[in-house]
This record gives sequence, C-alpha cells and structure tokens, in this order.
Amino acid sequence: MDKALLIGIVLPGINGVDVNNHLDELKMLAKTASVKTLGVVTQKLQKVNPAFYIGKGKALQIMEQAKLIDANLIIFDDELSPAQIKNYRKLSKIINVIDRSALILDIFKMRAKTREAKTQVELALCQYLLPRLTGQWTHLERQRGGVGTRAGMGETQIEIDRRLIRDKISKLKLDLIKIESERKTQGQKRENEYRVALVGYTNAGKSTLFNSLTGNKVYVEDQLFATLDTTVRKLKLNKKHQVLLSDTVGFVRKLPHNLIASFKSTLKELLEADHILIVLDASSNMIKEHIVTIMEVLSELGADDISKSFILNKIDLVSDELTLKNLKSDYNDGLFISALHHLKLSDIKSHLIEKIESDFKIFNVRVTYEQGKILSQIQDQAEILDTEYGDKYINLKIRGHEKSINKLLN
Repeated sequence: MDKALLIGIVLPGINGVDVNNHLDELKMLAKTASVKTLGVVTQKLQKVNPAFYIGKGKALQIMEQAKLIDANLIIFDDELSPAQIKNYRKLSKIINVIDRSALILDIFKMRAKTREAKTQVELALCQYLLPRLTGQWTHLERQRGGVGTRAGMGETQIEIDRRLIRDKISKLKLDLIKIESERKTQGQKRENEYRVALVGYTNAGKSTLFNSLTGNKVYVEDQLFATLDTTVRKLKLNKKHQVLLSDTVGFVRKLPHNLIASFKSTLKELLEADHILIVLDASSNMIKEHIVTIMEVLSELGADDISKSFILNKIDLVSDELTLKNLKSDYNDGLFISALHHLKLSDIKSHLIEKIESDFKIFNVRVTYEQGKILSQIQDQAEILDTEYGDKYINLKIRGHEKSINKLLN
C-alpha cells in the first residue's frame, strides 16, 4: 500500500479552516485510491512559487519529513504545473510527488468498468500526461505500480513521445464520438419520457437514493466515485405518472477539467433532463461549498436553464435541533429525507408530480369510436376535463404533458 504525506496551502484570502476541510476530503480521496495517509502539512504562502509551488526550503523540508515517516508519496491538494513536478523529481528519485488531479484520475482509472468509462478516463489521462512527458516520469521504471503509476501512467508512457500521445488522444476522441452516437440511438427511444437526473457531491447518497426509489441495485459504497457510469431506470410516481430517473457520477471540488470534458457524453443525461434533483449531505458542514461546486460543474456542462430542486439527504444524521432549524430556514424549498432509512421518499414523488403537472397543457382531441386503444392510453396518461359524444367522434378536452400527448396522437 502507498503511504502519503498530504500538503495543503493557505494563500491570502483563503480561510485556514477551509483548507483543513479540503485536506480531509483529500484524505478520503487517498483512502479511495488505497493510500494510507501518514501525515498532513499546511503552509501559509503570500504567493505561489513557480518552481515548487511552495518555497524551495519548505520543499526540501517536506521531502525530509516524508522520508522520516517512511512515505513514498507526497500529494498536493492544489494542481502542480509540469515544471513543478519535474523539479520535485530532481529533489528525490524515490518519493513520487503528485497533485489532486492525478489522484482523482487514478481513482477514475480504477473505477472505470464499461468501455465508455474506460475510454473517457484514458482520454483525460492522456491529456493530463501530454505536457508532463519531458523525462520526469523516468522514476517509474524503478517504481512500478501504485498511485499515479497505474496502467497508462507507468513504463509504457516513458516510451511514448508527444506525437504518439497526440495520436492516441485523436483516436480516443473518435472512439467517444462513436460511443456517443450509439448512446444517442438508444436515447431516442426515451425522448418522449419525462426525465429526471440525480446529481450531487460524491458520497452524498445519490446511489442509495436511486436504489431506494427504483428498487434497483446500483453499487453503493462509502467511498468517493463508487460509480462512474450513468444508470437509468423507470420510476412510477402514481397511476398516471412515471419518469426516467438517472444516477450520474458524483462531483467533487477541483474536478480536473480534462475529466469533465471527456465525461460530457456520460453527463449528457443531465442536459437531456427535464428536471435535476441535487442531492446534498445534510450532515456535512461543507454543504454550501458543495452547492457552489455542483453549480459550477452544471454551468460548465451547460445545464443552467434546466429546473432544479435540492434534496437534503442523511437527515437522520443531523441530531442537533438548531442545525436542523437552520437547514430548513436556508433551504425552505428543499426536501429533507433519509434515503438509507426510506424516510420521506414519498415527498420526492409528490414533488416530481407537481413538476410534471406544472408543464401540463390543455388539448382538444377528437377520436373515433374504433380508436379504443388510443382512448384507453389517453385515460391512463392525461386528465379528461370534458367528454362530448357525437355520432362518429368522441370530443375530449384533456390536460396532460405535451410530449406524451403528441406521442399518442402522432
């Protein structure tokens, strides 16, 4: 198992408490990547040092500290430039220095199961490696395996020059276009359905909620990024309404831009959604920062105009009455639930029914007496406001979702 020393930087205008919270998250990311955290170092800086991010003296001190505690890995919470990583390699050949982005990419590499996820992660990994192929990875010949050195980041990368990496990136992009085309064909069958996407900070309980609502068995574990692939299932709300519910990859602070870009095809379920349910961990003291992260990623994906609601999950873990009162005041339109204990899940269904019906329109429809099947479908999917029986036709005044009604009548 890799053993790491974590580094957090406090720059002017950044709260030290926030940095400690960020390092707690980095520690959880490390645990997810099967890395044991042996120590944490925070350093106050007036400005970033272009050579080592921190001062050279502090860099040497950290290297010595890592050797003393027998750590083989130093992980910075902030992104390091290729030059900075190269400089650290000159300081030590036996201690690997990586940043948060490399750690997240490594986790995604481990978690990728499907062809699409593997292709997306490999693309992001190649784009991350491209500016870093200047010799600083030569230590991998002696230090194979471990975080930052898994398949795709080890000795084969040392032999590949920039031109080959660029060729690989081009090929992976073409592969993703092909996969996206297949996904689009599959998605056409669902285009008339009302679609709801679950999004949220990773480990907020999205997959548990998805399972509790749909009876599905999506993989759930108390780890970050337990699932990478979007799962879609039908959710029956009542006799007349059902939605297609999708569970997407969780977000996290400082998610690498290359990763967001390469995962856009998976996250397109979000852009095709009629409504987005943002799942939050009500027991977290970082809930406001989580919302900022989620909104930034949604904006980057182009989902600003899609209607959204907050679901505050894990409410069973909030025992303090004042905290609960403040949450209900801050998120008075939010839905407070416990997915694990199936608490208040009916509120989500009622909320979605309201959302669906808020888009309902009134239609005047004429069907013949021979069109019994269409009449039956109209009765199932719409509210009949008025019925007038003629000699040859039945004239109906109905209220329903435009997508569904058009599908029935065309």
